[in-house]
Amino acid sequence: QVQLVESGGGLVQAGDSLRLSCAASGRTFSNYAMGWFRLAPGKEREFVARVSRSGTTTLHADSVKGRFTISRDNTKNTVYLQMNSLKPEDTAVYYCAAGVGGTVASNVDYWGQGTQVTVSS
Repeated sequence: QVQLVESGGGLVQAGDSLRLSCAASGRTFSNYAMGWFRLAPGKEREFVARVSRSGTTTLHADSVKGRFTISRDNTKNTVYLQMNSLKPEDTAVYYCAAGVGGTVASNVDYWGQGTQVTVSS
């Protein structure tokens, strides 16, 4: 089992920045590709970003490319999502994920409990 705990969400204005963190415990963190997904009201869970086990390869959704950056620190068992130039359409609950096989939510092994990000216009 892998336990994931997100932090860093909140209420910000459009154009602001936030950094989400996800602390992992349980099995060996560096064995898992990590990612972030988000769920907005009335929508399906959406892929945001993925980072490889070593941290050398990343993938970002087109909707966040150039604004969000995923990274990880295997010495701290933590994955991050730096979010810049936030827009109201980024408002969602953001979920940390472990064992991310691709960009589909059904291909994730473990989920965090989620953290709310609200961007006001």
